[in-house]
Amino acid sequence: MNIHLSLMPILALVAGICILIKPKLVSFIVALYLIAIGLIGILGLGRFGLHL
Repeated sequence: MNIHLSLMPILALVAGICILIKPKLVSFIVALYLIAIGLIGILGLGRFGLHL
């Protein structure tokens, strides 16, 4: 059985859960998310998925 997961939706899910747990950290979590998305885009990791 193959499961195909992309990296960006996983990052978005983790960021959303963290914001729900600690709402005071919204700006910090958003900054980390944007940095991660930027690095994924620059390094070209967005075209690779996680295959389980």
